[in-house]
Amino acid sequence: MLLRHLPLLVLALALPACSARSTAENNEAARGPVETRAPNGEGQRPAFAGQTRAPQPDVLTAVTAAVFADGLTQPWGLEALPDGRFLVTEKAGRLRVVTADGRVLGPIDGMPEVDARGQGGLLDVAARPNPDGSFTVCLTFAEPRGDGENGTALACARASGADNIRLEPLRVVFRQQPSWRSMGHFGARIVFTPDGNLFVTLGDRQRAEARGNAQSPENTIGKIVRLAPDGSAPRDNPFASRGGEAQYVWSLGHRNVQAAAWRSETGALWAVEHGPKGGDELNRPEAGKNYGWPVTTYGVDYNGRPIGDGLTAQTGLEQPVYYWDPVIAPSGMIFHSGKLFTAWRGDALIGGLASRSVTRLVFRGDRVVNEERIDIDGRVRDVAEGIDGALYVAVDDGRILKLTPKAPS
Repeated sequence: MLLRHLPLLVLALALPACSARSTAENNEAARGPVETRAPNGEGQRPAFAGQTRAPQPDVLTAVTAAVFADGLTQPWGLEALPDGRFLVTEKAGRLRVVTADGRVLGPIDGMPEVDARGQGGLLDVAARPNPDGSFTVCLTFAEPRGDGENGTALACARASGADNIRLEPLRVVFRQQPSWRSMGHFGARIVFTPDGNLFVTLGDRQRAEARGNAQSPENTIGKIVRLAPDGSAPRDNPFASRGGEAQYVWSLGHRNVQAAAWRSETGALWAVEHGPKGGDELNRPEAGKNYGWPVTTYGVDYNGRPIGDGLTAQTGLEQPVYYWDPVIAPSGMIFHSGKLFTAWRGDALIGGLASRSVTRLVFRGDRVVNEERIDIDGRVRDVAEGIDGALYVAVDDGRILKLTPKAPS
């Protein structure tokens, strides 16, 4: 089916309501944090200054957004290729190429069967160039495992092709264990690293009675795992000597990480996970460390009651670098090169489902010093930087928007 392409629809996007602001208005707005609502975690206090509600930058960003591609169905993962094309997953189980001029090509053959109920489906996609001109494509998906059970799986294949791509047969190289009957918290972001390995983020599978599994390295529930594209566990993983599922575990105590990126400036993985009612967390996951869930968390359960003992800190458990309460509902993340948005060099850009925005975080070292939100007319599912330096934003309603700096008036 030929999908619509609307390259000329241009909207001015600046806070709020997609209309440009003057510099004076931007400075006026930038005097406090963007979030002014009361937190859900009443009485909870940050562990250190600047851990939440950082001030907005002195000058907010004015951008222009054009509809780069349209007609997709529930896009989930967006990956920029070095030749200007993009790979896009659709939740129902389709992988597509979007060309450099915004044409959406027909679905690629060879996709696995997915469980698309609830939060499941075909999820993230990541690609890494190979020396011979091909590239390795890896996909995460909710894998049906019989009798209503499922789990997150990772499959990889060699890919080639100058227009639409061809995949050699996908091979499942990793399966989250144990399998469960659940339709949520699959996690599933993929991050390639310069050493040739990759990280996969895995959720706690949305089962309150089994949240404690996130605290045990002997399973891959509520974890970030590190592995090679062939599915083997690197020998320098923190629990490699234990074998079994533990050999894959990089960090533990995660709820549902749906945003992750490699920060080349410092050579480290960063990740953002969904909190409950409040408590979305930005972390810099390190080998063998425990990030608290469900023992510590900011925010409360959906019924308004505390999670566990209501702790936000405990000895031996890591604090988030930054947190949000109320939530942004994170989905997708990059660190910007500054190629086109020069003021964004090294900044984190994080998609938001609930906030319907792209959140920009400005750092000083490993601490957040400013937060800005670029409003988007829709639930942001993923973000990517194109070869032109523009920001490409996948929206739940089927659009991919191209964001570029707004020219001064």
